[in-house]
Amino acid sequence: MAALPVDYTIGKIVSLLENEVLLLGGIRYELHEIKHELLSVKSFLEDADQKTKAAYYSSQAEKAWIDNVRDISYDVEDIIDEVMYHLNRSQLGDSKFTRLLRNAILFPKSLWMRHHIGTKLQNVKDMIRAIPERQRRYGVKRIEGNKFCDGQRSSQVRGESSLFLTNEELVGIADQKNALLQMLMDGEVLSLKTISVVGMGGSGKTTLVGQAYNSLIVKQNFDCCAWICVSRNYVVDDLLRSMINELYKGTASLMSIDLSTLSYRQLIEMLVNFLKPLRYIIVLDDVWNVNLWSEIRLAFPDNKRGSRILLTTRREDVGSFSFGVKSCMHHIELLGKDKAWALFCSKAFSNCPNNQCPPEIEILAKDIVAKCQGLPLAIVVLAGLMTTKKLEMEWRKIYSSFSWELSNNPVLESLKSVLMLSFDDLPYPLKRCFLYCCIFPEDCLIRRNRLVRLWMAEGFMEEVRGLTPEEVAESYLMELGYRGMLEVVKNPSGRPKGCKMHDLMRELASSMSEKENFCIVNDSLKTLKENKARRLSTQTYDGEIESWRCISQLRSFFVFSNKDGSSSSLLSMPSGFRLLRVLDMEYVPICKLPSEVGNLFNLRYLNLKGTGIRKLPKSIGRLHNLQTLNLYQTRVKKLPSEIMNLRNLRYLISCYYDLELVDEFHYASCTQIPSDITQLQQLQVLHFIKVNDHATKYLKNLTQLTCMGIELTREADERFLCSSIEKLHHLCHLAIKASTDEEVLRLEALSSPPPNLHRLNLIGKLDKVPHWFQSLYNLKALYLSWSRLAENPLRYIRSLPNLQRLTLVNAYTGKRFHFPEGFITLKSLILHNFPCLNEIVIDKGGMSGVQNLWLFNCMALKTLPLGIEHLTNLQHINLKNVSQLLIESIRGEESVDRPRVQHVSKINDYYQSQSGWYCENLAPRD
Repeated sequence: MAALPVDYTIGKIVSLLENEVLLLGGIRYELHEIKHELLSVKSFLEDADQKTKAAYYSSQAEKAWIDNVRDISYDVEDIIDEVMYHLNRSQLGDSKFTRLLRNAILFPKSLWMRHHIGTKLQNVKDMIRAIPERQRRYGVKRIEGNKFCDGQRSSQVRGESSLFLTNEELVGIADQKNALLQMLMDGEVLSLKTISVVGMGGSGKTTLVGQAYNSLIVKQNFDCCAWICVSRNYVVDDLLRSMINELYKGTASLMSIDLSTLSYRQLIEMLVNFLKPLRYIIVLDDVWNVNLWSEIRLAFPDNKRGSRILLTTRREDVGSFSFGVKSCMHHIELLGKDKAWALFCSKAFSNCPNNQCPPEIEILAKDIVAKCQGLPLAIVVLAGLMTTKKLEMEWRKIYSSFSWELSNNPVLESLKSVLMLSFDDLPYPLKRCFLYCCIFPEDCLIRRNRLVRLWMAEGFMEEVRGLTPEEVAESYLMELGYRGMLEVVKNPSGRPKGCKMHDLMRELASSMSEKENFCIVNDSLKTLKENKARRLSTQTYDGEIESWRCISQLRSFFVFSNKDGSSSSLLSMPSGFRLLRVLDMEYVPICKLPSEVGNLFNLRYLNLKGTGIRKLPKSIGRLHNLQTLNLYQTRVKKLPSEIMNLRNLRYLISCYYDLELVDEFHYASCTQIPSDITQLQQLQVLHFIKVNDHATKYLKNLTQLTCMGIELTREADERFLCSSIEKLHHLCHLAIKASTDEEVLRLEALSSPPPNLHRLNLIGKLDKVPHWFQSLYNLKALYLSWSRLAENPLRYIRSLPNLQRLTLVNAYTGKRFHFPEGFITLKSLILHNFPCLNEIVIDKGGMSGVQNLWLFNCMALKTLPLGIEHLTNLQHINLKNVSQLLIESIRGEESVDRPRVQHVSKINDYYQSQSGWYCENLAPRD
């Protein structure tokens, strides 16, 4: 872990050296020297990272030495950022003459600054060069790795001991065991088959497989079996020898050969000869790498006898690997609330009558169990810890200091070591990306776009030829999901829309981050001053950010605030914020952004989403490094012309949705942007802005755009708009809004839409369906609002091959919607605000894959769609502001339409009363 800040600092030095600027003249040599010294240190630390667990060192001297290296790297980063700060100040100005004049005036100060910074760099260089001497003086030797680290050994012991668990010791495993046995005993598949059981560390994979492996039906139907613990640092020859020993032991045969003398080829031959005439089952427990299969595949002959290979793994990419034989994957299910509580009570209160929890600690006990989020190992280990705790104050102490206990309590060491194994196996760049997620609150859905943009702002992305930083970041997110470090939440199209962090993983990441000064979560300003934490995340806002001084080490600042907080003003930026890279104040109740924000020259990411801010200061134009400016759900109506100075801006998000006007055309309001936006060449997202005739001409120059949302003013010429859209070949999301509900969107001049268009939103009146609709081959989501078409638009879109979500809001003036055959990929249908619609007909074979149906504000509709019984995949129906006749047609067992929706699991009726909104589930009960 200590290598992370070192690597980051080296990157900043390289970036600074690449800038040919006058001020570096006197310090360039020192920077080169420090870079080379740090490269040597980084090599050592990365080697240590590979050979030991990040949190464990063999001596306190080693730990102190590594802490010292980390602190020095932070000192170097501080000096570099100070250099960049003064460089930025010296380069301010609108003209060459202005810059020359300013530099002439500041020349004496510049000389002093060079000397001052040069002296600091010399001191740091001396400190770095003293590292080897300190290493020798205190006996810190090259860190050697063992064949098995503590965590790996613990994991192996746990795996093998699970073979001896009795049914009485297990809770909530029966259903999964039966499902796994069904996969094993599939008599229709006689060829060799692999079955992967996938789940995060401690989820009970090995226990589940052990129960199936030891079952009577397996013993009766397989001729021989072997259980092999693989682990991360396996030696393939040793695995083969262990397999041979297991198989011979199972047949009571005597081993007459010294296996240690056999080569890899001889071991493979011996296994093939042994297994070929038999129906066998082999368990490969704790597999970390797909390369294992290619190394041992030849040992498993496909003798068409129904043999099986069972493997357990934490990594979904390993479990879903194509093994070259028939294969399937079983995702382990974490325990539900009731089963988790039953397991905890059976272990923690085994000496109590009927394993009953004493009532005085029941609430606390359930809160502690909730921390485990159904992870069996965590539940069992915590239960063991709490067995000796009798007093309420003891339980409260554990709950309140859970993060500290996880890191320091010896009883929880086995749990921590198991979780740490997954962290240790992460590739080097992914470690900091994982730790970064602990910045967000518990149970928070971390949106993909937000996380990707933050990682980019922090400089976490490696350069990969042929990929954009966004694509690299998204691959990191998916990799963390495959490895079970994050729970990736996907949208209906299968693309990740966000992720969640398991509470225990978050506690572990938070503890590690604080120790490494990576970040502090929900801590006091006093604690922040006592270390060099680079990031601060707080979930409270007291309106006193201005008073936070002396925090110059801070690079990222997050506030997670309650949306209902009272409004206040951020009157000035704390002086300690001047080197910030990230400022995230989403939904913080501030109504003014001070002009001092322009001094944050290093700022890459500014999130003001949901704040009360109505105007941006002109100084915003000095943030030349800014990549993301998020003004979503703010009241900013016009951007200052200085916004055009933000040459590195990639994401400009500005739109306000008034939820009280959700059924009105002016539900969304957009932000006015200066006409000439050609200077923002790096823009990828521009959403949602108001453009006039002049601006539409220049949109075509923003060739990097992937997402564009615009509102056309009355004077805008839509021919220019169509011409610009045709030039935006990377565009994936396009939204166009008319200025009023009577303005007509005329888009016929668009000869062909962008080829990669995935989402299309058209808000405004249409005379007819644009001719190019039928060529939207890659479109996945279509939104037509206030189109008020006289003809049914469905026949133009029924054949779109990839359409998954269709939203129609007051898009058709007819009284009857007819869905013919087609819509083969559609999963969600939303019909909203159709006052005249009184009948919906669905042909058999139409929308056969639909899973979700929304009917909102359709008061003339008296029954559910005719043919809804054909939608066999339909899971959810959501109703809001529909006629009471429609509701009564499906409420109750005797209702007329009840037989047609027997297959639907949820039918939600949303209705409003004086005390608020309510939801009633009208679906049939099992």
